[in-house]
Amino acid sequence: MKFWKYGVAAWLTLVIIFGFLIDIPQIQILKESARNLYFHVPMWFTMYIAFLTGMVYSIRYLNSGKIDLDIKAETATQVGVVFGLCGLLTGSLWARFTWGTWWTFAEPKMNLAAVALLIFVAYFILRTAFDDPEKRARFAAVYNIFAVTTIPFLLYVIPRQLPSLHPGADGNPAFSDMTAPELRIIFYPAVIGFIGLSIWLMDIVYRYKKLNYQLEHTID
Repeated sequence: MKFWKYGVAAWLTLVIIFGFLIDIPQIQILKESARNLYFHVPMWFTMYIAFLTGMVYSIRYLNSGKIDLDIKAETATQVGVVFGLCGLLTGSLWARFTWGTWWTFAEPKMNLAAVALLIFVAYFILRTAFDDPEKRARFAAVYNIFAVTTIPFLLYVIPRQLPSLHPGADGNPAFSDMTAPELRIIFYPAVIGFIGLSIWLMDIVYRYKKLNYQLEHTID
């Protein structure tokens, strides 16, 4: 069972090494910062997958009432927030080298991404408001489903209707227009690698949370 984890570690190691060593075309404005494509965009893909996974577990919990599914939903959402924060950090770093600032309130996608993460931070705050595990799980599941449905609007639909510096928005070149084949050779494996890493993290965090839950209720 552990072999796939070694595979993920090796896969990401190769992605990082070749990501920095491979020759890439000097795209206007981006220059060498284009290598951040291997990190920034996969973070968002991975975040989406993690949040969707959490939503599926939340729906399954509401259907079955099994507390184990609530733990899995919380775990997946927590991992999603971590990758979302990494997406913001790598995006801020990219903005510094391409736009000349770490953050700008004139960029809707950047700001709406922060709003999206705050919605999920509220999910964890909501969980602390209940002492009863079943009531906490039920309210959290409903909120989590709502939170995930806001993501497409906040990170895709609304930003595309507003002026933006991001690729594909308001006349800017699309993602496909500014990514050379050399970049895609690393980009797609990076997406797979980081999704694999998120599954690994979910497994670790889930086992910890489940053990902690069992210990707390054994003591009670």
